[in-house]
This record gives sequence, structure tokens and C-alpha cells, in this order.
Amino acid sequence: MRVLSSVLSVTGLSLGLFFATTAMATDETQLVQSINSYRSQVQRCGGQVSSELPPLAADPRLILPASGFIDLQQAMAQAKYPMVNVQAITLSGPRDATSAMKAVQESFCQVVLNPQFIDVGVSHSGSEWRIVLARPLLSARLGDAAAEGQKLLELLNAARAQPRQCGGQPFAATTPLAWNATLGAAAETHSRDMANNNYFDHKGRDGSTPGDRAELGGYIAQQIGENIAAGQDTPRKVVDGWLGSPGHCANLMNPQFRELGAAYAVDPKSDGGIYWTAMFGTQ
Repeated sequence: MRVLSSVLSVTGLSLGLFFATTAMATDETQLVQSINSYRSQVQRCGGQVSSELPPLAADPRLILPASGFIDLQQAMAQAKYPMVNVQAITLSGPRDATSAMKAVQESFCQVVLNPQFIDVGVSHSGSEWRIVLARPLLSARLGDAAAEGQKLLELLNAARAQPRQCGGQPFAATTPLAWNATLGAAAETHSRDMANNNYFDHKGRDGSTPGDRAELGGYIAQQIGENIAAGQDTPRKVVDGWLGSPGHCANLMNPQFRELGAAYAVDPKSDGGIYWTAMFGTQ
């Protein structure tokens, strides 16, 4: 089986739609779902353990021809995709999505588990596959960290008001969360730490856990939970990603949580660009 990978990182590129696409066929859709299922669980890859990651969003601008040489920079420029980073995986040999996913796990686990990527496009022709993962430039105009945290709260409460399935676990509609400024400050501190130091993890660089950070801020909790995200530049994208990830979804639907604090931080030099933290608590 032949596997190839090409990578490109560009800032400030103007891009545009070139490849006409239709809805992804069954095999392509199945591979995207398999990749997202893989990302939603803790994995061991390259000697490291990954965090649970939100799902990649299917973007038709990232669907490139399945075979042949492609200049990624030119392709993204023609596709009008405002990217910061893009990586393409080419597989030759897998006859179906299951075989393609096995090849991805064996040879490209570090690519699909990279938290900076938030969009994906898959093409397939016979035994040829191309998987393109990318992160776009931040395009939204955001308010300050607290204001966007409050917007996140509104969206989370709207989600909690509806019964839903988080993976295989059903959740009934539950009570809204109340804003807690202490949790908000702890969330902002962690988002800033991740952004400025270019990492993505629930564990702080000093080894602190979400509970440690809440307690340090003065929040004495019976229960603490935390969701994090990177790359999404609006609260809506963040919440949609969490709802598509069983672990994150279960956290935000947990009826035992009563309060929330949330915030984002931006650092253009970081891989993710923008980092979000939502801290759920019960005192």
C-alpha cells in the first residue's frame, strides 16, 4: 500500500472556489465519521496519549481529486479556503472506508489527532483516496473574553434545554447553567496559557487539573468539568463541535452541573490560533 503526505502552512492567503463538488458519497462520509469517532476517544499515537477532540467539519472546498499531483498552495488559493494550515494524506490501495481508516491509523494518527485541524474533505476513486485536513484563518469579530463566554453560556443552555443522544448515552433536557465569574476567570487563565504556550490539554503546564485551577481561584466545588476547543472562531462553532463529540456532549448535558464560566484567548503564533475553555461546576 502506498501512502503519501504533503503539508503546507501559509498565513494570510486569499483563497477561492475551484473544484465543483457534490455531497460526499457513502464511502467518503463513512471515512469522515470514522476519523471523528477516532478523534473523540483518547488514543495512543507516536508514544503520546491524545485528548478527546471535537469532530472535524466536512468542508466541500477541501475535496480535491483523489489521485495525481496537486500543488496544495495553488489548490487552496483556487478553492477560496482562508487557511492557516493544511495537510493532505494520499492513500493508494484501500478498497473501502474501513481499510482506508486502518491505513490512516497506522501511518497518519498524528495528523488526524492534531487539534489544530477543524475541517476535512475526503475524495475517493477506486483504490485512491485523498484526505485534506485544514484550519482556516480566524474571520469572526469577537468581543472580549467575558462577553463571548456569556454567548457560549446561552448556546450551552439552549443545548441543555433539548433531549439528545451523546454517542450511545441518552440525556433528558435539563436545567440551565448560571454564570459564575470565578469559573470564568479560571477558564480565561487556562485559555490564555494554552494560546501563549501553544498546547492543547486539560492539564496545565504546571500539572494543574481543572479542579486545581477552580480551587486556586476560590471556587470550592463538589464537581468540576471542563471542555476545551481550539481553532473555532465563534461560540456557535465551538458548541456544535462539542455536541458532535460524545465526551464533550455528555459534559455539557450533565444535569449535576449548576454553573459555568467560559472564555477564549488568541495567539496568532500558536497552532490553534484561538483556544476556548468552559468550566462546569457545582458548589
